[in-house]
Amino acid sequence: MTDTTAFDWRRFLLSWSGEWADSQPEGETPGEDDEAARRARWLGFPPASEERIAAMEERLGRRMSPSYREFLKVSDGWRHAGGFVWLLAGTTDARWHNDESGLGDMFEEYLDEDAGPEERREVDIWRRGLQLDVESDATHVLMDPEDVDEDGEWAVYTWASWRAAPPERHANFLEFMRDMHREFHNLQAHRSDGESVFANDTTRRLDTLVEEARLEALRGGWEQAGKALDEAKAYGRPRAAGLGDQIRRLLGQTYMVYYDGLVTDPQYAPELLPPLVAEHAAHSYRDDSTLTFHLRGADDALVSLAYATLDQVRNGTYRYTPAGPFGDTVERARELARWGDTDGAWRTLMDAVPLWEPLGPDHLVPLGWVADPVLGPLLTPERGRELLSAPRGGQRGEAPGPTAGLDPGRLAWLAEPDPGNNRTSYRFVLVEGVEPEELPGRLADEDEALLNEPMTLWEARRRSLHHQREFSSYDDRALMAVGRAGAGWSFAFDGDAAQFDRQRFSSPAVAASAGTRAVVVWSGLRTRSGEPFFHLSVARDGAEQYAFTYADGEVRSSGEIPRALDPSRFFGTVEDGAEVERSLLEAVSGEFGACLPRHAIANGRLHTFVTRSWTRPPRDGETYMVIRLGP
Repeated sequence: MTDTTAFDWRRFLLSWSGEWADSQPEGETPGEDDEAARRARWLGFPPASEERIAAMEERLGRRMSPSYREFLKVSDGWRHAGGFVWLLAGTTDARWHNDESGLGDMFEEYLDEDAGPEERREVDIWRRGLQLDVESDATHVLMDPEDVDEDGEWAVYTWASWRAAPPERHANFLEFMRDMHREFHNLQAHRSDGESVFANDTTRRLDTLVEEARLEALRGGWEQAGKALDEAKAYGRPRAAGLGDQIRRLLGQTYMVYYDGLVTDPQYAPELLPPLVAEHAAHSYRDDSTLTFHLRGADDALVSLAYATLDQVRNGTYRYTPAGPFGDTVERARELARWGDTDGAWRTLMDAVPLWEPLGPDHLVPLGWVADPVLGPLLTPERGRELLSAPRGGQRGEAPGPTAGLDPGRLAWLAEPDPGNNRTSYRFVLVEGVEPEELPGRLADEDEALLNEPMTLWEARRRSLHHQREFSSYDDRALMAVGRAGAGWSFAFDGDAAQFDRQRFSSPAVAASAGTRAVVVWSGLRTRSGEPFFHLSVARDGAEQYAFTYADGEVRSSGEIPRALDPSRFFGTVEDGAEVERSLLEAVSGEFGACLPRHAIANGRLHTFVTRSWTRPPRDGETYMVIRLGP
């Protein structure tokens, strides 16, 4: 809370006035009043006496807020409050607005029946507010006598039609004036023509603050640095936005993050251009007209690089390749991530952060990796905070504690609801002692035993359907993601399994187990259509060891099933399918010591391939339909 009564209004207003006067080219100040203010270095008026303030309060029927009263005692009104209010009311001009503008009625037309207090206030402020704008560029300034804090301060609201936004709230009159001082600075900073220099005590203080914040950020003090950079950004100080955006991006705050002034600098483009382009690709829907808007001032070579990077991001071929020891670590992290070990990949990256070297004095953190299709999914807000908290770039500080891993190291998470509750049936194959890239050779037809480039399961399904030219009512060829399933195991996973047909199902465990051991699980205990089912089969050296299938309310089994997996322990009742499923998955995980990487499957990009059919060939007399599409 700001102690508005102790604020030194005279010092603040004199400083503002001097800064404004120095920003006006001599002989070019429009109007006699402004020219007189420039020469006097004073934007205000003579102070209002207590009698004048009391007379105003009697006229208006209310005692004014403390900060507005203190202001009036120093200056009875104000010129150029920010860039769009040319004259602010003193004791004579302040008056009740009484919806003179008609904006209260206009806002009410768009008000929903269930509108809350905030929306209601946007309507009522026009009918009860005290109008402070006297001359302005279609900008309204109203103090709300009903929005009062414990110190008697009235909130101030500003609104301009050309801003296309709801009224902006300022906690009190002092905060409003501070915001207008920031607005003045911001506009002056962006009006620089390269010849005149806007420099004063305020700009010098803030520029020093920016440099101190840069060093603090490199030491890991990102919260303190971020606040300082936000303050400097509000005043339009160069460097502040570009530095602050690097912090915001790692916190997951992608809106309005453009790395202002840095992304078009060839020195920093290798790190900052890819995340900017990736964010554009995620929201542009192939409309690239706005990309160059954020590259204003870039030369032709950099614009060409931006579009080339955009193609790589969209095609999933962009690779983050920083130089030096940190770059070597990035390669190791990518190798872990592309096989599903996202926790291991993240720890590998974090262990190497002290080795990272900035590209220049305005580079705070490695960022290009967030655009890498394999590394980008590693980022979460918690991990972003961990990276920002790590000392780097030659600075010393206290290393942060590691964030919790995202993979539980088991299988039972598959029984938990996923976002949207879409995962109700899935299947997977576990193969012991082989690398993930070997799985297509065990599970796919020879002409399709190839891995696709890493992509999300949604992207893989869309691409697979786009290229598919034949559809059979008998075939069940699964599109599966592959990776490592813990120590000694690899997995192939299908999270959008077809309908289970016990009569035609043919477990791929036998084919997958040549020279090793393979496990197949197919679960539909929470399926929305049809009866719940669950299948487990285990094979070794090309022969099935044991299997069981629960379907249609009964269990059919074969072979000698270990006690831990005995279906009679789980299927006495299936009233709670999720609990039965969880118990089964825990038992499978315990028996084989395998797991599936939740984060990589749900959020990452993995290699995929299409298996041979999970159903047996049709028998004599069985009919089916095949649809073939032309080229």
